[in-house]
Parts: sequence; structure tokens; C-alpha cells
Amino acid sequence: MRKIILLSFLSLGFNSAFAQSAPYWQQHADYKMEVSMDVKNYQYKGKQELVYTNNSSDTLKKVFYHLYPNAFQPGSEMDARLHFIKDPDGRMVNKVKQADGKEVKQSRIETLKPNEIGYLKITNFKQDGVTAQTRVSGTILEVTLAKPILPNSKTTFTLDFDGQVPVQIRRSGRNNSEGVELSMSQWYPKLAEFDFEGWHADPYIAREFHGVWGNFDVKITIDKDYTIGGSGYLQDKNSIGHGYQDAGVTVTYPKKAKTLTWHFIAPNVHDFTWAADKEYTHDIVKGPNDVDLHFFYKNNEKTTANWKQLEPLMVKVMEYYNQRVGAYPYKQYSFIQGGDGGMEYAMCTLMLGNGTLEGILGTATHELGHSWFQHILASNESKHPWMDEGFTTYIEDSALNELKGDKKEVNPFAGNYKAYYSLVNSGKEQPQTTHGDRYDENRPYSISSYIKGSLFLSQLEYVIGKENVDATLKRYFNDFKFKHPTPNDIKRTAERVSGAELDWYLIDWTQTTNTIDYGIKDVADNAGKTTISLERIGRMPMPIDLKVEYTDGTSETFYIPLRMMNFVKPNPNPNEKRTVLEDWAWAQQNYSFTIDKNKTSIKKITIDPSGLMADVKQTNNVFEVK
Repeated sequence: MRKIILLSFLSLGFNSAFAQSAPYWQQHADYKMEVSMDVKNYQYKGKQELVYTNNSSDTLKKVFYHLYPNAFQPGSEMDARLHFIKDPDGRMVNKVKQADGKEVKQSRIETLKPNEIGYLKITNFKQDGVTAQTRVSGTILEVTLAKPILPNSKTTFTLDFDGQVPVQIRRSGRNNSEGVELSMSQWYPKLAEFDFEGWHADPYIAREFHGVWGNFDVKITIDKDYTIGGSGYLQDKNSIGHGYQDAGVTVTYPKKAKTLTWHFIAPNVHDFTWAADKEYTHDIVKGPNDVDLHFFYKNNEKTTANWKQLEPLMVKVMEYYNQRVGAYPYKQYSFIQGGDGGMEYAMCTLMLGNGTLEGILGTATHELGHSWFQHILASNESKHPWMDEGFTTYIEDSALNELKGDKKEVNPFAGNYKAYYSLVNSGKEQPQTTHGDRYDENRPYSISSYIKGSLFLSQLEYVIGKENVDATLKRYFNDFKFKHPTPNDIKRTAERVSGAELDWYLIDWTQTTNTIDYGIKDVADNAGKTTISLERIGRMPMPIDLKVEYTDGTSETFYIPLRMMNFVKPNPNPNEKRTVLEDWAWAQQNYSFTIDKNKTSIKKITIDPSGLMADVKQTNNVFEVK
């Protein structure tokens, strides 16, 4: 019996170790698409060939595709969400007065007519020339394969598709609020991701995405008066023109030509997006490392003035991101007026552009940041939206602060901490492990993803030091670019860089709603010395930086390591005396230490003078001797 138990234990241990040490793999998809757009009825027809490489150890008997435009139909899951969520996205609802005079919010999707809805219809699906069985369920196409895809093998899918561009509701659509005619995001049959967790065939309900790395070869035929901006490199720029042509080249079209076929190639991306309008101005500005920054915006006086000022600023922002995270790996990026706010895509963004310079600068800075945190470091946005939205918010705030020059703020993240505290006090916070579509309300989702996700990094500066966080971002970029990093990957990178143990940090901050709350419990005379007593009130532990200011104008700091970190942070202020005290174990709620000065010589004691620790109750963090 003992032998059986021992063998079972060894077997479990071996299997567990094998799973943990399995080599990283990811799937690969090479797309070839030809699409023809009818600009009169906003319908398009296309053909797609997709070479799919199964790099997993699984034999795949099914595959799944996203049919995102189907979300923009009455009765869809996206429509249903608008009916039941307490704070629906204002862009997606109309305010309607009832007979009793009360104003209610009505789903804009619910009111779409047949010629206004979005759809994507798939026909003639074949695998290696053999017809495969398909089934549509909302925004997902399920394909039962003609033959299984074996591990480490390739197969070729071909299909035809018919689409209709919906009236602009969310992200993709036609004739947006600023008059841009075509915002073509999530427009084609897109293969769902399969990874170590299995299939990610998420319906299109609200927000975030996850895609397969690959190469896109796309040909778009459209009325010759339209200018296109989007993902990829235009292959025939000197015959297309529209601002793409080389200097000195004059582009002419055959007299009878009514359309142009634009040929784009986008290498090593996981999405392809484009926008088109007859009134686009198209500027090209040289960015760092010889990257071409393209700007597409509506040709009117107010918009033009702001976008012209935007262009040199985005050169500076890209330079900052290159230095802070890693070099942008493509030779082109496009800022395109379109969409319904701001949304990141491969090598480009769609963003509203009629606002103030400050507004479009903030949007452009954020969306460009997503080129690093999502379109190079392709985390699963649906499951971990805080990794892309939060990390992007962190570097956005850092970059915008850098642009202020001499007027830079000491803590550019202060507003984020206030927003997080408001979420905690609302009682509506959900763990960051919540799927992006399944937050009870939109506001808690936004604060959790953008703000608390940003605080993961700004607070990590407090935990391991800013120099270590800077090095962590660069190593994270180098180790995981063009991959699908997970929350554990950013945590392990920070551990490798700093030497600290940070499992507690990842668990408490992202997997629970535990809060940080430390306080100064007592400051007492002790035979000519002073004993300072602290308490941990919240569940989440932290190392403690404490500053003591004296009546003679001098000051010093004390650092209390967190025992479970097994780490001592470098002194964040080397010019100020710091004493490293005994560590504080989480199970001990109280902690005391004594300084060699009497209480009357003390003016003020402060927990975390940097303001980077997200202590939810600040009133007990400061003790002033009166």
C-alpha cells in the first residue's frame, strides 16, 4: 500500500513538473484577403485564404472564427447587455422620453434597420480544398474540420464572406459622429486564439480582444476618391498616390478607372484594421528610428490646426516609449481620425479628432502606448484587461508628464490613486480576474482595468524601486515581445530583475479586492527616546517607508521590509539618511520601533511620503506632534 501511495505521489509530482516546464508555444495564422467595398450601400464581398500552423501538442478537430459585425443586430448579446447594465456606454444608447415624461436609455442597436445592421456571412468554407461543416452562433463561427489538424502541422482554410458595415455604434461602422465614412475594425472573419488554456472563442459583447500572431496580405478595392489608412505597408504607393507616393512622383489614373485596389502587407501582427474617407488629409512625419508616422484627418480648418500641432508631439512620445520600454519594431504607425473614441489596432489607431489639442494628444498618446502593451506584448485583453489598459495608462501618464518639461509633477499618478479610492469606497469593486465582459457595471470595469492596472506598476515603484521597475519593463518587452504574456510573466520578470518575491503582490492586488490600510497607532515617550507604533488594518501587506521630520528642519527615513518579500528596497532618496529596520511579518498586525530622539524634537511622521502606496485611508498615515 505504501508503494502504491508513493508511486501515485511521484506520478503526480512528475506530471505537475512536466506541465510547469513545458516549452512556450503559440499558434500562427497567415491571412490572404481580397475585398471589394460598395460605398453606396456599405456592403463588401471578400475571399480569404488562411494558412494555420498548429504549434500545440493538441490534435484540433474544430476551429472557431470571430464574426464581430454580427454584434450590431437587434437581439445580439451586445444589444442585450445594453438593456441590463446599469450604466450603459453613452455612445451606444439614445435618451428617449416615455409617455409619463420619464427619460430612459434605449439601445441604439435595438433600433437598427436591416440596411443599418452589421453582418458577416460565410460561405464555401473549405479545408485543404474539402468542404467543412460550419455553424454560426451569434458572433462565433464554429467549424468542424474535414480532417483533424495534428500537432506541429499546417492546414489551409478558404472561405468567401459577405459583410455589411453597421451604422457607427461602437468602434467599427460607417459615418461616425465626426463624419468619417468607413471605420473598418473587426471587419473580417478572424480566427480565434487557441493557447495553453484552450480556445478563446469569446462572443463580442462589450470590449476586449485576443488574436493569433501572423502575417496579413490584404487587397482592398474601393472607389478611387477614397483615401485609406490602416495596418500594414502599402505595396503600390506610387500607383495609388493619396499622399503615399514618393517625393516628386505624380500619380495619374486611367480615365475610365472608377476604383483602385490597395495592397497592404502587415507582418507579424494579430489584427488588421483600416479606415477610408474622401476628405482625409494625409501627412507623413519622420519619427524615431526612421519610422514613418502617418496622420489621416478630416480636411477642415479647426481639425487641421490641432493635428498639425499633434504631429511633432507624437514623435517625442514615440521616442519616450522607445527609451522607456523598447524600440517600436515596425517602420510605420498611423493616427487615423475615425471610430468612436480611441481604440488600438495593429500599427495604427482609430480616434476622434475634432476635440481640443489636449484631448487628442491624450488619446493619441494612450493609443500609441498600446502598440507596446497589446500589439507587441499581446496579453489576453478579455481575461486580463488591466495588463494592456493599465500598463498603457501608466506609460501614457509618464509620457504626458515628460512633455511638461520644467512643470513636471512629482507624482503624475496622483489622480489615478484618487479614482481607485473612489472605486473602493463605492463598494462595487470586483477582482481583476473578472472577465472584461462580466463586470456588473462599466465604471468599475474602467477603473479596475485602466486605473488599478496602472497602479500595479506605479505602486511597484514603491515596492521594489523605480530603477527596478524601469528595468522590469525593458526585460518584459525583450522577453515577451510578439508573444502572449500572462500576469505571472510580468510578476516573474519583476522578481528576476529585483530579486524580490512578489507572489503576494500579484495575488492580493489582482486576484482579490483586499485593500492596503496602515496607520500610525501611537507615538510615545520612552525614557528620552520615542517609540512609534504602527498597525496593519487592511488585509493586503506592504513594506513600509516612514519619514520623520524634526523641529530643527532635518529629517530621516525608516524602511520596514515585508518578511514575505525577502528583499530590501534600494533607498529611493540616497541623499536622505535611511535606517533599515527588522522586517514585518504579515500575521503580526502591530509593529513598534524606537528612535533615539525624544518626542518633543519630532514635528511630523508620515507613512509613505511618496504617495505611491495605495493606502485606502490616508488620515492615519500622518502624525503631527503638537
